Amino acid sequence: MFEKIKLQLLKLKNIPRSTLKKWAIGLPAAGILLSVLFYLSIYWGMWGKIPSEQELKDLKQNEATEIFSSEGKLIGKYYIFDRQPVLYEELPQHLIDALVATEDVRFYEHSGIDSRSLMRVFFKTLLMGDESSGGGSTITLQLAKNLFGRKDYGHLSIVVNKLRESVIAGRLEDIYSKDEIIGLYFNTVPFSDNTWGIESAARKFYNTTASELTLTQGATLVGTLKASHYYNPRLFPERSLARRNVVLSQMKKYDYLSEEKYAQYKQQPLALEYQYFNSNEGVAPYFRSQLKKDVAAILDTLENENGEKYNIYRDGLQIYTTLDYDMQLLAEEAMTEHMSALQKNFEKAYGKWAPWKKERLITASLEQTEQYKSLSKAGWKQEKIMDSLHRKVEMQLFDWGKKKMVNASIADSIQHYMKFLNMGMINLEPSTGAVKSWVGGINHKYFKYDHVAQSKRQVGSTFKPVVYTAAVEAGIDPCTYYSVREVTYEGGWTPTNSGEEEDPFVNYPMAVALANSINTIAVKVLFDVGLNNVLDQAKKMGFPPNLPPYPSIALGTAELSAADLAGSYASFANGGKPTQPYYITEIKDKYGNTLVKFEPKVAKDHAFSNTTRQVMIEMMKATVNEGTAQRLRYKYGLNNDIAGKTGTTQDNRDGWFVGITPNLVSVTWAGADDPRIKFPSTALGQGANSALPAFALMMQKMNKDPQFKEITQARFEAPSANVQMMLDCEPMERDNFLERLFSKNVAPGQNDKQEKEKKGLFSKIKGLFKKKN
Repeated sequence: MFEKIKLQLLKLKNIPRSTLKKWAIGLPAAGILLSVLFYLSIYWGMWGKIPSEQELKDLKQNEATEIFSSEGKLIGKYYIFDRQPVLYEELPQHLIDALVATEDVRFYEHSGIDSRSLMRVFFKTLLMGDESSGGGSTITLQLAKNLFGRKDYGHLSIVVNKLRESVIAGRLEDIYSKDEIIGLYFNTVPFSDNTWGIESAARKFYNTTASELTLTQGATLVGTLKASHYYNPRLFPERSLARRNVVLSQMKKYDYLSEEKYAQYKQQPLALEYQYFNSNEGVAPYFRSQLKKDVAAILDTLENENGEKYNIYRDGLQIYTTLDYDMQLLAEEAMTEHMSALQKNFEKAYGKWAPWKKERLITASLEQTEQYKSLSKAGWKQEKIMDSLHRKVEMQLFDWGKKKMVNASIADSIQHYMKFLNMGMINLEPSTGAVKSWVGGINHKYFKYDHVAQSKRQVGSTFKPVVYTAAVEAGIDPCTYYSVREVTYEGGWTPTNSGEEEDPFVNYPMAVALANSINTIAVKVLFDVGLNNVLDQAKKMGFPPNLPPYPSIALGTAELSAADLAGSYASFANGGKPTQPYYITEIKDKYGNTLVKFEPKVAKDHAFSNTTRQVMIEMMKATVNEGTAQRLRYKYGLNNDIAGKTGTTQDNRDGWFVGITPNLVSVTWAGADDPRIKFPSTALGQGANSALPAFALMMQKMNKDPQFKEITQARFEAPSANVQMMLDCEPMERDNFLERLFSKNVAPGQNDKQEKEKKGLFSKIKGLFKKKN
């Protein structure tokens, strides 16, 4: 080795001094020239376009669209990058101090570039090949990186990107003040969980605004900037806490924090209040999903000042809704509490004979999947397709209380999810139609289908109040008695009653028949008032116009959504006027300018008289006090003023409950997504058991919260003396001896006309006896 070195030195001795002198001058000069040319090549955009000063002045960043509740609480966002701007004046001083102390202590002294650090990076990386040299980034350089990102230039990536950023940083310093640069930095820097900007980070991790961040909260977020994933406070709280304390130490070191305050703040916990804003998590995910569709349609009709369409993902819009944040949370809690328990009872009732375990049903469901259709289209045979769909892989499956990782096939997944009951629940303000809460299903990540707006199911007995409303409007006395006896109508249709067999010689007035949801009487009332009159009444109440024009509609064969029912039932609590459910009040641009406003859509005309309205409210209060919904009283202990109606469809496929209070109308549906799967018994599937409890639990929770007293403590007005007299009748009457005797001569299954003629004859006979007396 030493011999080789000696030989090289001997060779150098033989080189003339003039030549060595030229090399000594020429090599550094060449290096400098190459460096200058290299820098100029970057400056002139040969390694990628450098933004001009004008482009930097016109900085535009994608901004998340925010969704607000009626109280102004943030309930969600639509975004590509979760970014929300904030003014420099709104940033607390301790947040700025934490950033400067940790990231760039000489920020106010340099012009955007730390020359010494930059030269170190250049020479170490370029000349010595040390790619880990790093460092040199000022806040302004980091801002340049945040704004325009970095590209891959191979081994020269760090050098090229750093020099590009230095050019941009210089221009930024020429255009913006130091305060403006701090503001731009906080609005563009990436935080943990794909969150961009301090405002979005404050809302996500602490459920507050940037201006309200405490010193320790701000230090935590600033601490994540070193490595947003590694120091993610949600995923790695201990690591994040240690990093936060480093930031506090830096603040103490540079006199932004006293020794005493440092010791105090260092002991405080992270205390996150994490908020989920993605489409599947957080508050009201089904509502936000429907809202996005509606807002997108609205934006298609609007243009900005440049004649361009607004973009919900990048234009930083503000959407204001009618949703009550706290009521929404209570509704979701009530749904979870009830449905998790109902699911256990549902599966236990079926046991090993569950329909979702039948191969025929599983195969039929598999044939409807996109995977099956795609493979079938590709020419695969049935057997090969089924083998593919039964191949097991590791996947995550939803279950109440947990999410489990299992080895399962697509067929296993289909079978697993087929068994789940689902729910839809909407609560609205009857005077305006303003939607206060919206629960579209049990879990948006695994069950996307919305059971408030999208799902249309048979409504069962919840349609009966429409029939009785039409009857009262037509002048039929609420105390008119109807026989419970079954009648066969034209076409061989014989409506029957569910539950225990009724005494065929008992007659009930309409008020009792509605409270106890007696099918045979509902149909008889429909025939008395006329099918067309019932359909007209439904139309006046805001029901969709395409209702099936058949007598069976009295028993709820119409397929409607929960939202359809809610707006129509609002008429009973809104002076006889139905409303259309609405939930968007205003949309603003990112500058706060109103783009569009929405007002309640309340019908101009009354759907029925005030007398009829009072009669129907009293009849539906009886449903709660003595009828099919009385478990609201004896089981859930609710003393609120509540009118309501339960509903159960044929074969126990759907359970419904409509609850009416003076200031809130609630509609709840429960059932399986697959209509081939029904409840195994009426006891389990009836609306009073499957749907009503979610409403009951929500009301229990609201009763405990004083902020809802305008709803929970509201009382219906007392019925007029005339209405009280109209409803003053015995709850039942039995046929007398002659009626029973005559009934024996009447063949079972008589038609309705015969039934009415018989009842008319008996009425005349009774009248004769009364006159004689």
